[in-house]
Amino acid sequence: MEYAKMRAIAEELGACAERLEGVWSVEIGPAGPILAMVCPSKRHEGTVRRICKQLDEQLLTTHPGYICASGPEIEHPALGRMRLPDAIVIPEAVLDEEGFAVDAAEVLAAVEIVSPSNPNNDYVEKLDDYPAMGIAHYMIVDPRTGTIEVHSEPCKGRYTRKDPYIYGDSVPFGPWRVNTSEFRRYGKAER
Repeated sequence: MEYAKMRAIAEELGACAERLEGVWSVEIGPAGPILAMVCPSKRHEGTVRRICKQLDEQLLTTHPGYICASGPEIEHPALGRMRLPDAIVIPEAVLDEEGFAVDAAEVLAAVEIVSPSNPNNDYVEKLDDYPAMGIAHYMIVDPRTGTIEVHSEPCKGRYTRKDPYIYGDSVPFGPWRVNTSEFRRYGKAER
């Protein structure tokens, strides 16, 4: 199915979701448009916030005019994909443009916080989609296990490098570093 038709279906699903109870997201994956209920926990959102804050501080020096944003969809029409990452590094100016989705070519990095209900979405589907979309850096943070994977060096639609870390590490992520000492695992008491 051509991307324009999939995008139209995704927009219809999004309009239907607005009338439903709860919070819903729409993405376009390998099988086409997907409507999924989103139930991010406070720890999930806390991790996203900590990452965005740390990257924003470093972007002032490494990439002036860029921000780490939580919320915008990214799309790659030629691949037929639209994803909603937990956080992305993009030029701040794209948030003033018309439309809903950010062109994947504008995205320097993507971050996903694994949800307990659908880990394959981050570890399999998005791990296939992001390098194919040309996104140079992809971080997967897993509060279920207290682990982090940093994927980089995309080549022929796949990342050729994977570096594992654990909570507490200072994690190199492209030209930045993410301190994970304050990250919290799901279901674990505070330290």
